[in-house]
Amino acid sequence: MPTTPIPGSSAGSLRHGRGRGCVITRRALFSASHLYRLPELTGEENASRFGRCSLPPGHGHNYELIVAMAGPLDGDGMVLNLSDVKHAIRREVTDPLDFRFLNDCWPEFDLSRPQGRLPTTEALTQAIWTRLAPHLPLVGLRLYEQPTLWADVIGNPMEAFLSIRTHFSAAHRLAREELSQGENEAIYGKCARPHGHGHNYLLDVTVRGAIDPRTGMVCDLSELQGLVNELVVEPFDHTFLNKDVAHFSTCVPTAENIALHIADLLSAPIAATGAALHKVRLQESPNNAAEVFAETPLLESRPAVLEALASA
Repeated sequence: MPTTPIPGSSAGSLRHGRGRGCVITRRALFSASHLYRLPELTGEENASRFGRCSLPPGHGHNYELIVAMAGPLDGDGMVLNLSDVKHAIRREVTDPLDFRFLNDCWPEFDLSRPQGRLPTTEALTQAIWTRLAPHLPLVGLRLYEQPTLWADVIGNPMEAFLSIRTHFSAAHRLAREELSQGENEAIYGKCARPHGHGHNYLLDVTVRGAIDPRTGMVCDLSELQGLVNELVVEPFDHTFLNKDVAHFSTCVPTAENIALHIADLLSAPIAATGAALHKVRLQESPNNAAEVFAETPLLESRPAVLEALASA
């Protein structure tokens, strides 16, 4: 069947998709170590601020980098030749960093300089952006330090998104108290059964903010993890949500409502750390998840680049 031309485009310009826009991603891996220890702080102050990350001689990670690029397709049907992309990432990022001590790799992380900062996940993502941007049409970077901690830089390299992942187990029953059992089952199916059922929930919390020029952090990571644990994980874990969490005595604990309530619980405390709550993602099962964008309530406002990075 012939392709219907786009109004205003010639058939020749559409050959092999030429001129049409696309986002592409490339994945790269490297292993490196780092140390969170500021020379202007005492050993006790560093330990209080950065915990075990301040213990010499440092610790290591297997990093996973996702590079998102965008542009029009050329006459060969590509945004970029992937061989060129691979060589640029290797030359600018993985060769200089792989099996290295990050504190000694790049000038940004030279703490003897007043402008030096710690090689945190978010600061490292920003530094990678500055090296790749002259060579590739970047629209986003995601750097996984580990499966439960990652950072994104999108468009504005002066700020970053930092995400943490945790989990809790809880039971719930989906039913509206003003409806009969039959009516509830017509809406919620088996989820309305009187004695409820349980899930192992995965919770991702994403915050956004400027990267501190010295600590390299969007916010204090240990404080963020503590807030999520104190306000969500501990009160929700191993509970029957309808009966043990007051909010859900009158609100049906669907995945959507749980995610919204978590966002409400975290927004103000996270703001007090200097960052902004950007997103809460709650995965109820391998097949079901709910996302709440605290800064952009409309689902259609989801940044396309974040979606490309998340699915890469």
